Amino acid sequence: MYQLTDVSKFFQQNKRTVTALEHVNLTVADGELLAVRGPTGQGKSTLLTLMGALDRPSSGSVVFDGHDLATLGEAELADLRARSFGFIFQTFNLIPTLTAQENVEVALVPLGVGAGERRSRAAAALAELGLADRVDHLPSELSGGQQQRVAIARALVKEPKVLLADEPTGNLDEETRDDIIGLLTRLHRDRGLGIVIVTHDSSVARRAQRVAVIKNGHLTVERAAAQPPATAV
Repeated sequence: MYQLTDVSKFFQQNKRTVTALEHVNLTVADGELLAVRGPTGQGKSTLLTLMGALDRPSSGSVVFDGHDLATLGEAELADLRARSFGFIFQTFNLIPTLTAQENVEVALVPLGVGAGERRSRAAAALAELGLADRVDHLPSELSGGQQQRVAIARALVKEPKVLLADEPTGNLDEETRDDIIGLLTRLHRDRGLGIVIVTHDSSVARRAQRVAVIKNGHLTVERAAAQPPATAV
């Protein structure tokens, strides 16, 4: 699914060059559940933005499903993001003035899906995640775990090839964290969905098939292990 070759990313900050990633090499198989862990500010989120075509590497190549993301034009990247990537964020990124149903429907608008189909697909996605009775609730009327489930439904509704999750449990308590990670591992198991989770939480990383570690912009693969059973949801 992914082939990253000699990827580096630099930023200019106060007239000095900051190295976020340096000579990163990584292969991610179709349908793999990969965790990328490491301390804050070490390059984890930068790696995810490159994998999600939200930014371009300073050097090296990021190849997704046969496409070198650095060589695609902005319109091609936008279409790829809309169709192939499902994004999940620590802060949920829900639109506060829209209901849960409407927040999920938003993901289908760039794909040209008609209003009726948008409604039915969004309702089905929310029902799958246990939120059939919350479709008309605003984000402020939902718990943190429910808001993250809405965000996951929004990512899933367009049937992406991969979910890219940036600290998806960072704003949740321990019990809700375990619930959300159990949900993601179940989706991986049942759908064969590729998932890349960026996390600083070792208990989250342990649920992955492989763990990669970033420290000071350098990435190493720490282990490959069997995935434990998903938590019931």
